[in-house]
Amino acid sequence: MDTLKEFNVGDMYIRYAVDEHPDGKNFDFHVHDRCEIFYFISGCAQYLVEGSVYPLEKGSTLIMRAGEAHCIRILRPERYERYALNFPLSALDSIDPERRFTSVYTDRELGKNNSFYLRGFENVFRQLCSDETDDYTRRVRMTLGVMQILDELGSRHPERQPVPDENSFEAQMLRYVNEHLFEELNADRLAEHFYLSRSQFGRVFKNATGTSPWDYITAKRLIAAKSMIENGMSAKRAADECGFGDYSNFYRAYVKRFGKSPKGQM
Repeated sequence: MDTLKEFNVGDMYIRYAVDEHPDGKNFDFHVHDRCEIFYFISGCAQYLVEGSVYPLEKGSTLIMRAGEAHCIRILRPERYERYALNFPLSALDSIDPERRFTSVYTDRELGKNNSFYLRGFENVFRQLCSDETDDYTRRVRMTLGVMQILDELGSRHPERQPVPDENSFEAQMLRYVNEHLFEELNADRLAEHFYLSRSQFGRVFKNATGTSPWDYITAKRLIAAKSMIENGMSAKRAADECGFGDYSNFYRAYVKRFGKSPKGQM
């Protein structure tokens, strides 16, 4: 990465990054425990969200809610410049207690209606990443900036982009995994369900999501468990509820992903 600016202010986070010669191998899929606004400035790439493929141009804006898997797919190693802003829905409760503005995140299916076009909003993101801003001012500006962007998104229709046929293998795979996320799942059983070999299933799944089936399942289970723990559930019960049969494996995966123990969330 050639340029990076990032700021954490309370539970909100913004990042500005530039890769002059991006290598697609360096970009993994993500599943966050917060909502995200991704603003694309330049590059030759596509964005994958839960199996949907969105082409990108200057001003393309992608929204992903907590637990919605996404990743960038680099098509050519051209200058890749972008902003990413992450926040929990609760950060806006004092301004939007009825959560009307955040309905663009919650009132839709996974991987549907993620893409908008907001050319001209680059200045909003640039101000949020100003080096001359103190934390208090940045937090206020980030809150107002998010509300300004959500207000604009609420008045627009999502960009019409090609999405997988609902009867395609990709759509069926993702739907099946998400419907059975907390049940006993493994690569062999999933492949058998779709009458594919294990390697064939893995290739199709990775092409749709940017990652392997097990990494996808584990990341989503961890995000769900974290939310349960933050809402008062014990770590052991959350692990059981989210399909982790072995607590020690859950604990290690949790610490690796979040940098703290699950008990530390309570």
